[in-house]
Amino acid sequence: MHTAYITHPACLKHDMGAGHPECPARIQAIEDHLVASGLLQFLDRVEARQASVEELALAHGRGYIEAIFRRAPASGLVYLDPDTAMNPHSLEAALRAAGAAVMAVDRVMSGEAENAFCNIRPPGHHAGRNSAAGFCIFNNVAAAAAHALERHGLERVAIADFDVHHGNGTEDIFHDDARVMLCSTFRHPYYPYCGADSGNEHIINVPLPYGTSGEEFRDAVTRRWLPALERFRPQLLLVSAGFDAHREDEMGGFGLNENDYAWVTGAIKDIAGRHAGGRIVSVLEGGYALQALGRSALAHIRVLGGM
Repeated sequence: MHTAYITHPACLKHDMGAGHPECPARIQAIEDHLVASGLLQFLDRVEARQASVEELALAHGRGYIEAIFRRAPASGLVYLDPDTAMNPHSLEAALRAAGAAVMAVDRVMSGEAENAFCNIRPPGHHAGRNSAAGFCIFNNVAAAAAHALERHGLERVAIADFDVHHGNGTEDIFHDDARVMLCSTFRHPYYPYCGADSGNEHIINVPLPYGTSGEEFRDAVTRRWLPALERFRPQLLLVSAGFDAHREDEMGGFGLNENDYAWVTGAIKDIAGRHAGGRIVSVLEGGYALQALGRSALAHIRVLGGM
């Protein structure tokens, strides 16, 4: 199978300060594991372009986009919320992150790649139509989904989000758009303290308690995600690939390991094979224990690539 690996050096320059968990080393931890495993040489490495304002405006309000451009600092840090800051390189990193996801859609829709993994930051799934939050500036997976709908004419796009935090920004953008199914497992109650009762027929929210094990996660996906995705028959599957539910990630409070990420990737891949011609675009979200992040992303990419 042909898997694109999309990233950009600008994503390493976005830095929200010493000690911030969403740090540049996250990108390198994944790449280090890909190199050490020998897997990187089998991936089609692509440098991410910047998303255009028009592409971002399919997911975000133009006033919000303009505000982000205005607030981008020439020096120092500017805080968009208590957890989310921009340094002088953050705007380019955010544009490259969203651009990577949009590029990946173009590549899988054209047949240049069967699937893709975007090793990018800042992450995106907490960014709403008109808001930054939770380390996220632009919603990368939402930009990709909106691009697939509007530019490629798809009628059904699904997003699978296994980050330990609810993808509230993605839900905000697509809550009333039945062309997009969001399947999200997440710890509850926990940041962003929503999602437990806001779902509908195409927003499949699965709140899970602190300490959820890999077995319990697999059961939830099997019972709640997979039947919904089979009914929906997505023409493209997107993944918000957050690896902070790993048992070694102290911020998460779940008990997953890399075998669980390999399993859920395989389940998503089976759905994509039946309904979407195998087309999958995966974008990095959370994951803050660096070694666990690297191993988990490697397991995910290995299954995507059929290796």
